[in-house]
Amino acid sequence: MTVDSSPEPRTVPATPQQSLSTAAARNLATTTKSAPQMQEITSRWLLRMLPWVETEGGAYRVNRRLRHTLGDGRIEFVQEGATVRVIPRELGELALLRGFEDLDALTALADRCAQRDFAAGEVLVELGAPADRIHMIAHGRVSRTGQGQYGAEVALAVLADGEHFGEEALLDGDSRHACTVTAETSGTLLTLSRADFAAVHDSAPSLRAHIERFSSATRKRQNKYGEAEIAMSAGHVGEAELPHTFVDYELNPREYELSVAQTVLRVHTRVADLYNGPMNQTGEQLRLTVEALRERQEHELINNREFGLLHNADFKQRIQPHSGPPTPDDMDELLTRRRGTKFFLAHPRTIAAIGRGFTAHGLYPDHVDVGGRTVPAWRGVPILPCDKIPISEEQTSSVIAMRTGEENQGVVGLWRTGLAEEHEPGLSVRFMGINEQAVTSYLVSTYYSAAVLVPDALGVLENVHIARRRD
Repeated sequence: MTVDSSPEPRTVPATPQQSLSTAAARNLATTTKSAPQMQEITSRWLLRMLPWVETEGGAYRVNRRLRHTLGDGRIEFVQEGATVRVIPRELGELALLRGFEDLDALTALADRCAQRDFAAGEVLVELGAPADRIHMIAHGRVSRTGQGQYGAEVALAVLADGEHFGEEALLDGDSRHACTVTAETSGTLLTLSRADFAAVHDSAPSLRAHIERFSSATRKRQNKYGEAEIAMSAGHVGEAELPHTFVDYELNPREYELSVAQTVLRVHTRVADLYNGPMNQTGEQLRLTVEALRERQEHELINNREFGLLHNADFKQRIQPHSGPPTPDDMDELLTRRRGTKFFLAHPRTIAAIGRGFTAHGLYPDHVDVGGRTVPAWRGVPILPCDKIPISEEQTSSVIAMRTGEENQGVVGLWRTGLAEEHEPGLSVRFMGINEQAVTSYLVSTYYSAAVLVPDALGVLENVHIARRRD
């Protein structure tokens, strides 16, 4: 048995407190405090860069020169397990079926579409081969390549979900493919052969009549933008007879109605009366509410299905990256689709991916001053951050490019100023009264929209891969 002979520890008496503790002292102190902070506030470059047009009557009509629109949209599909079907009405996005409303004939065409699954690297069509069917991409990415002047292979375009190629084969029995189409990823497409189209065409009088009207429309003289041509003569001598012409307008121009974002701010009178110093409680509540409304306003200008920029970009102004991540070539293609591009707009993570793509090519973005802030730029055009541009689950996003201003036939913001009890331009704060619980209510409203004056004012680089690759 072992006996512990070590001495017992001695207890040190506590030192008596000699002064007032800081915790107690704070009861008599006046603290220095910040105004209420809010993480949701962003730079909101879009709201700052858009020129705003006064919109009286709550609507803005965009009058344009008459265009012979033959259809160039994207087709949507439905998936049932491994089976993919085209939605019959979506066939109306094809040029030769634009405006065709006979659902029975469209359904018959949709039922004759054959599914084809393809693997990455597979050649779908070859340059010069006979073309006897249209190909509609349900899922995946394909690249179009052609032959250059000196025999070298040149990249033409990248197509993705909803796009199609080979449409001319449905009416022209002698057509041949003008390019080679190769799958960049695995995916699925649907094909409609010329024979199946002819079978439905012969059995549906409404389709035959529509094709005749389509053929007549394609014979109308038009410029490269699809607008009705203005006849003129140039380079003549003597007393040549000059052509007669006029400029025709669209009969049903689009009208953009102002949208609204609203909320009711409530502040108890006891709070406003007793706790109003050193900061105005109602003022701080209102300040943060206005910030949230402005954030929602920018979100709607980007994502709203009626007037949002992502949904209103013309299909001919939507392009796909050639390799997934953004490259200088992709940015150049987006830039050259329009004159006078004012700025790019991208999610901050997309801007980081653009920087990585440039660095991989041994290039570095420029930097320009915009409103006293230094921002990255490409070819002198600023690349501005906007976290309202969505990022998909596949880690893809979009880059928006736009020309702005009425005088430039660009993109404009729409608002209505001079509102009753206006707090900021286009934003009003109206007193709604005090209820029986002594709560004061204020109606906070802002009215806004955006209009694209001509199609090439707005372009989008879609499906940009922004995830960092593993080494």
